[in-house]
Amino acid sequence: MDDRAVRRSIKLHAPEDFAGMRAAGRLAAAALDMIAARVEAGVTTAELDRMCHEFVRDHGARPASLGYRGYAHATCISPNHVVCHGIPGERRLAEGDILNIDLAVILDGWHGDNSRMFGVGKVSTRAMRLMDVTYAAMMRGIEAIRPGATVGDIGHAMQRHVEAERFSVVREFCGHGLGRVYHDAPNILNYGRPGEGPALQPGMFLTVEPMVNAGRPEVKVLSDGWTAVTRDRSLSAQFEHSVGVTETGFEIFTLSPAMLTRPPCSGSV
Repeated sequence: MDDRAVRRSIKLHAPEDFAGMRAAGRLAAAALDMIAARVEAGVTTAELDRMCHEFVRDHGARPASLGYRGYAHATCISPNHVVCHGIPGERRLAEGDILNIDLAVILDGWHGDNSRMFGVGKVSTRAMRLMDVTYAAMMRGIEAIRPGATVGDIGHAMQRHVEAERFSVVREFCGHGLGRVYHDAPNILNYGRPGEGPALQPGMFLTVEPMVNAGRPEVKVLSDGWTAVTRDRSLSAQFEHSVGVTETGFEIFTLSPAMLTRPPCSGSV
């Protein structure tokens, strides 16, 4: 799709639509708040997925990923060198693991999409630094959002921060538009040049979700068709927020109701 077609396909939402996104985003974030205390050595990723599914269902919503393109789970759970789209299963978490839990919900037709990093017990200093840099990159990308800025400004802010910290940005996956649609235009790349790409306008809803590797940026997708891993088996991290462009800047829809922002293992809020 060329740039003009992308621009024509971008949806601008009305001010009253923000309420629906706030509710969906708050529920998605609350589910990750709930699961934080359950992330511990010995638990399986399938058990974490089941608990997230039940929480979303019990709050009158449904997981957006369940049935999406044939996917059979409520979450993607990606430990250690898994970059994204890790499939929940019988793998038991072990002391020192880090993992991303990615959860999107559909509430009253609106999509709330978010992910966070979690640590199991005491994690390595390098793993903690990777998670902190990834979180900071996401926030720098979000802080670049304002009417008149571009998609390239978001990617550039994230890439510049990550590479200054001597980590690498994954290029094969990116953020996206959303709203009543799970994945929509435009793509929000995790790298870019200032001033390039579609301009941001009030009423755009999108996700900002940098994926950062401790080693080289290259990834490969496993034979299951979903799981993406680092080619060099280095650790990977990701954070994600759903965001709306406002008249003056941005609104984050997926802020933690419990004020859990950085990885729970860091002791930060």
